[in-house]
Amino acid sequence: MGVKAFEGESWISAVLADWQLVADSAFSDLVLWVPIKSSFEAISHARPAGAPTLFYRDITGSAPRSDWAKQIAKAWKTKKPSVGTGLERHEGSASRISAYPVFSPDKTADSSPIAVITRHTNLGESRMPNKLQLNFVAIGDELLNMIAEGCFPTVEAGTAPKRGAPRAQDGLIRLDAAGRVLFASPSALSVFNAAGVEGELEGRLLAETVKALPSGFAQVDEGLPLILTGKGAWRSDVEFEGQTVSLRSIPMMSEKTRHGAIVLCRDVTQLRVRDRELITKDATIREIHHRVKNNLQTVASLLRIQTRQTSSEEVKDSLAQAMRRVSAIAVVHDVLSEGVDQEVSFDQIFRRILVLVPETAVSFHSTVKTEFEGSFGELPAERSTSLALVLTEVVSNAIEHGLGEKPGTVKVVAERTKKLLRVEVEDDGVGLPEGKLGSGLGTQIVKTLVESELRGKINWTSPIRGGTRVVLEIPL
Repeated sequence: MGVKAFEGESWISAVLADWQLVADSAFSDLVLWVPIKSSFEAISHARPAGAPTLFYRDITGSAPRSDWAKQIAKAWKTKKPSVGTGLERHEGSASRISAYPVFSPDKTADSSPIAVITRHTNLGESRMPNKLQLNFVAIGDELLNMIAEGCFPTVEAGTAPKRGAPRAQDGLIRLDAAGRVLFASPSALSVFNAAGVEGELEGRLLAETVKALPSGFAQVDEGLPLILTGKGAWRSDVEFEGQTVSLRSIPMMSEKTRHGAIVLCRDVTQLRVRDRELITKDATIREIHHRVKNNLQTVASLLRIQTRQTSSEEVKDSLAQAMRRVSAIAVVHDVLSEGVDQEVSFDQIFRRILVLVPETAVSFHSTVKTEFEGSFGELPAERSTSLALVLTEVVSNAIEHGLGEKPGTVKVVAERTKKLLRVEVEDDGVGLPEGKLGSGLGTQIVKTLVESELRGKINWTSPIRGGTRVVLEIPL
């Protein structure tokens, strides 16, 4: 059973987006249960990053144990958390289970839960809890109670990119309602010490501390003051001298009243450096494709000039073919220069080729009609050039040799499955010349590219109704 199978799917998706944060803070396994007929079914499971897991096997898709089911049903019916007090055993480990109803922000007195979360704490390897664990567990308790109240995740939270988003284990700071630090994890303290903070953070106003740092607030967005005071659920980066820190604030609520916040932090300096390097490389790649396209177009123009100056029809024909092939490659590089994706939409490339080929065909006349049906879909950039050349040759041959001086139609149909791309090019011309198939340079180029570069097959046939049909099959 998937998330989309019940009411409240959007809110469930929001809860699952912060699923791991809650598990890491609570030092417990979390399981999300949804009602199904007369029982419940597990649809998601999160293991804690800083504590031993209780479940060594995935329980997603299974029904709860009888003792779990009673506690899940209790939380569902009472609409309140059901905190376990006794000990149980699971897979040889002592544990404690609690259940929390899941409500959306529009919760009313008559609202029913949309799911239930069970918290499974492994007590088999428990030791005397330290300061970090006590604070983390307390935060996990609060987050689970906020889920039960329908105030976590925060509705107004920003949708900043996930790349480099801080996690609980990266660094966690707990603030009171005034923005004063109550607790800072060792990892968080290391992050801010590296940024220039001297001494401890506890007891200090986080916003004032960051503001006093060199280059603090040098490059910020408008949400940063709200993050550092714990008043807004937001995510942002702050840049110091040679260091970039990613920050995320989560206001802590009780009965919809803010009483503090947690701030997650992570040093993302190297990550942002790599991001900038990738942007620079992407721009360089686009510029290379652009310059290659321009150079190829220049070559095509020179070939066109040479064609006009020669009197030999045979030379004109050869130069026109070369010009057409160069122009087809230029089209591919033009499309590649618009982005740096590993795959490109070949439909865009082919439509431009379908306009280009008749214009550059040696025997071109205004009565030729071209049609295109289906879709090539997304193809790897390295295969696009070979396929573009193949189709350029096939379509031009259909116009020049299939139709000749007669009016007609060249129809291209592309069909794609998960494993195969099948392309048919058919004309209503004079058909295949006997004994000449495969003797031309264009046909040799096509067969070589299809078999060696595309690892496909190509076949020429003459339909009963006349004309020529070329069938190209390329494995994907």
